[in-house]
Amino acid sequence: MNKNGISLDRKKYLRNKQKNKITIITIQIAITVLFLFLWEFLANKGIIDSFIASQPSRIIKTFMNLSTNDLLKHIGVTCFETIVGFLLGTTLGIFIAILLWSFNFLSKIVEPFLVVLNSLPKIALRTSNNNMGWSWNFCNYCYGIINFSNSNNT
Repeated sequence: MNKNGISLDRKKYLRNKQKNKITIITIQIAITVLFLFLWEFLANKGIIDSFIASQPSRIIKTFMNLSTNDLLKHIGVTCFETIVGFLLGTTLGIFIAILLWSFNFLSKIVEPFLVVLNSLPKIALRTSNNNMGWSWNFCNYCYGIINFSNSNNT
């Protein structure tokens, strides 16, 4: 024991543990750098399609230009909509759960419908098709003709 009350074996153990932690972090950083280098190299040589897999340099360039391409605005809107949707869904879910817990008769009535809704894929419960690819376009001036158009092309 020394004056701090820690034995030499304990100090040796803590030193080895710290050294092991530094070694692990160093190897993890080296693997990440190697992966990024290999990805950039293969994309530059055309071995992998940079249109599909992009390139680290192009990703960094895009992040450097966040203010010029309105990406920050779109990220902010997406985060806001996600948070509002989560809070509304949670609040509505808690309210419905309290209602069903309070009224046993109502719970028995809606139980089969809730089981069916739970078994459906959640994407099937989407409410609108706005800006989600191909959609039917019912216009006021088409005189009964239904136009099929790509809603992504504005």
